[in-house]
Amino acid sequence: MKPVCLHAKEEIELFLRQNTFLHLYELGDLDDFFWQYTTWYALKKHQEIFELVLLYTGASMPVVLALTSEPTGLMEELLRSIIHLLPKQFYAHLSGSLAAVFAQDYQLTKHGVHYKMALTNSSYLESIDTSAVIPVSVSQGSELEELYGVSYPGNWFEPRMLETGYYYGLRRGETLVSVAGVHIYSQQYRVAALGNVTTHPQFRGLRLATAVCARLCQELLRHVDHIGLNVLADNRNAIACYEKLGFEQIATYGEYSLELK
Repeated sequence: MKPVCLHAKEEIELFLRQNTFLHLYELGDLDDFFWQYTTWYALKKHQEIFELVLLYTGASMPVVLALTSEPTGLMEELLRSIIHLLPKQFYAHLSGSLAAVFAQDYQLTKHGVHYKMALTNSSYLESIDTSAVIPVSVSQGSELEELYGVSYPGNWFEPRMLETGYYYGLRRGETLVSVAGVHIYSQQYRVAALGNVTTHPQFRGLRLATAVCARLCQELLRHVDHIGLNVLADNRNAIACYEKLGFEQIATYGEYSLELK
């Protein structure tokens, strides 16, 4: 086996579709909206891909996705073979014990165990009242960032994602108090990942997040087949909210910040 850099979307997609929900983010990044920021490394033998790593540079910090549903031996081999090609500082989503691969060369800060969840029963969405939920547009970006500053500091919000048209919120009076958006959206690849979901601390416990997420999912399902999300494993309130919407846990992984020693 040897590591290679891939450039053909069709070849990459064929591998990722073996586990669509696990690789939802990577599939979305095949879309032209994200593609220019991607570098794909694979472990191949006789033209068959055995493992795949994505380096995404379209965020404020580069992100490495190394996710596998198989035993991690081959993924460890791939990561070791490309470690010299990775940035001095990056964020990573890593399956199992893969963080150990970087321990000698990088200082690691763990950001918790996370679940990948998949929308597997969309019928739950029909019972949720979303009549008061409204779209959040690009012109409301500063208002949205103000909400995040109060209720979700340090979140991964990229303003350009508002251009997808898939951010929805709720107001109390003139104030935006709850919102749900997307980290990934691709009509071409028919996938989306929810993200940047938050509610102002003064309005929590009122099921506002349930309403905005339900409306977002309803709109997304007009154009995609697979919807997923990532959530901290100890965020029980968020997990309960997502389960009420029809999501279920499909994988566990760790998130890390890495900086070259």
